[in-house]
Amino acid sequence: MKVDILAIGIHPDDVELSASGTLLRHAELGYSFGLLDLTLGELGSRGSAEIRTKEALRAAEILGAAFRKQLDLPDGFFTNGPGNKLKVIEAIREYRPRIVLCNAPDDRHPDHGRSARMVSEACFYSGLIRIETTGPDGRPQQEWRPNAVYHYIQDKQLTPDFVVDITPYFKKKMEAIKAFQSQFYDEAQPDAWPQTPISGKGFLAFMEAKARVYGRPPQVQYAEGFICARTPAVNNLFDLT
Repeated sequence: MKVDILAIGIHPDDVELSASGTLLRHAELGYSFGLLDLTLGELGSRGSAEIRTKEALRAAEILGAAFRKQLDLPDGFFTNGPGNKLKVIEAIREYRPRIVLCNAPDDRHPDHGRSARMVSEACFYSGLIRIETTGPDGRPQQEWRPNAVYHYIQDKQLTPDFVVDITPYFKKKMEAIKAFQSQFYDEAQPDAWPQTPISGKGFLAFMEAKARVYGRPPQVQYAEGFICARTPAVNNLFDLT
């Protein structure tokens, strides 16, 4: 299944936290998107891999994703080696996205930066004809290189290269985040799991505040920030606001 945008996260919920408003905006513009989790988030203090997978599928349904695929890289202990990189290349060649969104190059969680590098490199190597891979149907895959890789900003307050206005989509973004009931604040079960830096009620308020901060320079209510893997070009200055 070919999609216009492939949003990749090392953990289930990374995309929802950081880029789901942008995906919703582009879906309304007629673009298709899919989600790829590189791990099952099995090292998380709350929930389990099975619980998080159910939550991830629910979040994908809320967002209207064309699909959600999950790989089996080891949470916390994955390496940016040939085997793992080939799994990412296979996914890129299977879905042939024009744009890839992935983790921030620097973040509080060390998995995020390592994932960002691995995905960015995989996007390049995916375009090399001499790297041979096989698709789910057992057939050789054709090379494919996305036009652009953009890193979404997650925990650290990094300076974005550009922001996307998500004001009309912020409510649904928060709905998708709250689908991960085991990970974030749940009024019905506030003490069901160990407390973590993202499980308190204040974290959801932080998500709103962060979106407001990124929306402030372009004078919109809510925005998501992105870092470019390479300098982009525009055809029309009036495309920039």
